[in-house]
Amino acid sequence: MSSVTSQTFVQSIEDRSCSVGIIGLGYVGLPLIDAFINAGFGCVGFDVDASKVESLLAGKSYIKHIGNDKIQAWLTKEKFDASADMTRLSEPDVLLICVPTPLDSARDPDLSYVVGTCQSIAKSLRKGQLVVLESTTYPTTTRDVMVPILESGGLVAGKDFFVAYSPEREDPGNPDFSAAGIPKVVGAINDDSLACASALYGAAVAGVVPVGNCEVAEAAKVLENIYRAVNIALVNELKTLFDKMDIDVWDVINAAKTKPFGFQAFYPGPGLGGHCIPIDPFYLSWLARKQGSTARFIELAGEVNRAMPSYVVSRTAEFLNEFRKPINGSKICMLGVAYKKDVDDARESPSFELLELLLEQGAELTFSDPHVSSLPSVRNYDLPSMESQELSAEFLASQDAVLIATDHTAFDYDHIVKHSALVIDTRNATHAVNEGREKIRKC
Repeated sequence: MSSVTSQTFVQSIEDRSCSVGIIGLGYVGLPLIDAFINAGFGCVGFDVDASKVESLLAGKSYIKHIGNDKIQAWLTKEKFDASADMTRLSEPDVLLICVPTPLDSARDPDLSYVVGTCQSIAKSLRKGQLVVLESTTYPTTTRDVMVPILESGGLVAGKDFFVAYSPEREDPGNPDFSAAGIPKVVGAINDDSLACASALYGAAVAGVVPVGNCEVAEAAKVLENIYRAVNIALVNELKTLFDKMDIDVWDVINAAKTKPFGFQAFYPGPGLGGHCIPIDPFYLSWLARKQGSTARFIELAGEVNRAMPSYVVSRTAEFLNEFRKPINGSKICMLGVAYKKDVDDARESPSFELLELLLEQGAELTFSDPHVSSLPSVRNYDLPSMESQELSAEFLASQDAVLIATDHTAFDYDHIVKHSALVIDTRNATHAVNEGREKIRKC
């Protein structure tokens, strides 16, 4: 671009001469590409994993809810390219960073992917580019971590190039919301950057919510996830209490949610999964410690939610004991290793900790998941290779217990209960099963 003014940049968005680069071709990056291509933009996807690039260029998807037909449509329109060559980062006019932001072993933020990506961008950053961080992180990351790296080549943020933060709001597997249908919060380091980023997203998604700066946008994303984490912790804690009182927590929630105001239903489970809720709240508790303060609600919610896998294993031991069987030596099939129903995403799934805890107690484990064919390798867990099992009547009958960890719609719960000796249900998935209810134990 010949000029670095925000007016010229906005014009390039309006006439679709602006090209968009997405760094990180996963559950956030691919839906974003789809939204921008459908809005008429040309897109280049970047990823350090060359196998992902090769797959996309061949018209093949590796994410269930982004089908091959969608990738092939991008290629047919000649609006899409993909590359593992980070020297090409100078080509697009926009760079959207959608890389992981996990926690390290001390549960502190691990920004190594963001830092590495920014270092790659800095090597070829040119005047007039817009760089937007979408990865969830703690407030001040964009300004204090990202901008200094981008400026290391001599260009000045807000003057020579534009910088903004717009947190991802993906909900994999939810057919009611696509990337294009979810409003985007946008914060930036200055007014020109905000104008450019707002115009960009406004051309591709349902709405834009501009805020005063990057820090507000970063904090808003963390708040969204803390809200869910705290409320899920509340119902998880109530579940353990109501179990002791022989009260069905699911009946309690169903009754409470009939109130048309002042209550939103959250549901218990075997633990938290996905990239957001198990991780993002701890960004803010870490930042609080850095400020000499504490985030007691966040820490307490984390403590309650992290205890749920151990609670499920403890209850599993109690249920098996009713049949005079210990966990040691019992055959247990876990239904679902994806972190939520009807997706193939196993990031941070509580199933991994459940499997590890059951293995430590001597269980003979198998799993079945219609969306995950083999147990993925996951850092922090030492688990054997496993393949998803077909839930035949013979297989189910051979198990001492079936543990429902993920309530996939594809599971035939009537069939499962009919042919199983014991069904341990952590998701209320068997609520509609009529025959064989004496075999079901809710947990």
